[in-house]
Amino acid sequence: MTTDALSETVTSLHPLETRALLALSSERPIAESELVTAADLAPEQARTAVQWLLARTLVRVETAESYAEVTLSEIGKRHAELGVPETRILALLDRAAGEGADGKGAVTMAALAAHPALAGEDVAAASGALKKLGVIEIGPGGTLALVDRGRARSCFELETLIRRLASEPSVRLDALSPGEQAMVEDNARRRGKGKGAFRLTDRTLSTYVLTESGAAVKAAIGGSRRTTGAATDEISQLTPEMLRDGKWRSLRFRRYNLGLKPSRVLIGRRHPYAEFLDQVREKFLALGFAEMRGDLVENEFWNMDALFMPQFHSARDIHDVYYVKSPTHAREIEAPFGQQVAEAHQSGFGTGSRGWRYPFDFERARRLVLRSQGTALSARTLAFGAQVPGKYFAIARCFRHDQVDATHASDFYQIEGIVLGERMSFRHLLGLLKLFAEEVAGAREIRFAPGYFPFTEPSVELHANHPALGWMEFGGAGIFRPEVTVPLGVRVPVLAWGLGLDRMAMTALGISDIRQLFTTDLEFMRTRKALNLERRG
Repeated sequence: MTTDALSETVTSLHPLETRALLALSSERPIAESELVTAADLAPEQARTAVQWLLARTLVRVETAESYAEVTLSEIGKRHAELGVPETRILALLDRAAGEGADGKGAVTMAALAAHPALAGEDVAAASGALKKLGVIEIGPGGTLALVDRGRARSCFELETLIRRLASEPSVRLDALSPGEQAMVEDNARRRGKGKGAFRLTDRTLSTYVLTESGAAVKAAIGGSRRTTGAATDEISQLTPEMLRDGKWRSLRFRRYNLGLKPSRVLIGRRHPYAEFLDQVREKFLALGFAEMRGDLVENEFWNMDALFMPQFHSARDIHDVYYVKSPTHAREIEAPFGQQVAEAHQSGFGTGSRGWRYPFDFERARRLVLRSQGTALSARTLAFGAQVPGKYFAIARCFRHDQVDATHASDFYQIEGIVLGERMSFRHLLGLLKLFAEEVAGAREIRFAPGYFPFTEPSVELHANHPALGWMEFGGAGIFRPEVTVPLGVRVPVLAWGLGLDRMAMTALGISDIRQLFTTDLEFMRTRKALNLERRG
């Protein structure tokens, strides 16, 4: 330890540390109980001082012995004063036997439970213990009769042990006889949980010695003015009285470390991902978008058929979509959209397309699934009153049978949206996607790639550069095909997108595993900001 470091340590010591340090030795280990006497400290003060000195590496643990400490619980203290319930029941039975004609005596369990001497006790448990020992027998109507009082010896031994321990703050379990240890174990709960007359607490008996640095600091203290007077001569607060009588001039004030961080205040807050979702909703509403809402359970018609996805599409396979077990089908497909969409699949419905050219299955269209894409909400919005011009968005919970990893989940949020207008173009769509990537996800680098979706043409994929994972797909977008819009009654261009909101949140929150969005890690929830865009250059 350098001279400057030694001086800094000496001046920064707390008075409790000074007392403990002067009482400790580098040659002979000292236990905490001995330190209490040698340093004239309370047990709590000695324990605190030792922990501080250990953190400074001025002291080290020489030996450590673990043991179980026995104390009386609140129940045990009551039993020490009144006796255990079993002996109290025996006393009442003895009284009944003395008053009875047969000399045995009999008392009902209900009468015992109502007796003032047993108020608040579990009479049934105590009676069961006496019956198990063969001390009493329980007859019809819950009547207790004394059989062999001599077999209650263990009850009186337990009561004797409890009353003996009541006169001592605590004892070590291994200081008791084997029989007494067994009684304690049978009538104790560790860490104070549950009912029991005894409380067992795990303790560690340690001895401490000074390290080389600690010995140097002790020697430095010994040659300083700190050795004069008690440790309490070092004052931490200046009072009005000290100023009035001038006493402050002769006192030594404790040095303040202005570099110490203040105590951390832990306040309640929402989960960062929930805050992120709220902020996304606020941003879209501020841009003038209307919010679309819908059910998590959807039929295949709106989830896929209305989006010009053929009924033989691979996405309908059981390995991708979750099917509802009961009920299995919707009652009907809303008219006239069912027939018009079916014609679009079969022949194009006058859009200039030949369609998919297969017989449409209305029974399959009614099949219920968990919504696999937020685009189902866009299809319903187009069919049931979308305004032209108009712009709509949805934060849609979707479900797909996917392998869970750092960037995939089986249930996820999509930010779904459509914009309708006579003059909407693909350039408008690219501009919107760039805006969303920067303002929602806080992405610094984005790029577009050609894509394919059955319901859009042209189609595009949006990618962003994640700081840890590299380039990551946010989702797809495009302009709805006429085979989608015309059967639903819309004849203007419709820009559409469906972006993975969970992946956008990964970029915004600075995490590299999608599963962290649903973590129960309190530190993550306390410290992570919901949307941190200040890092953008």
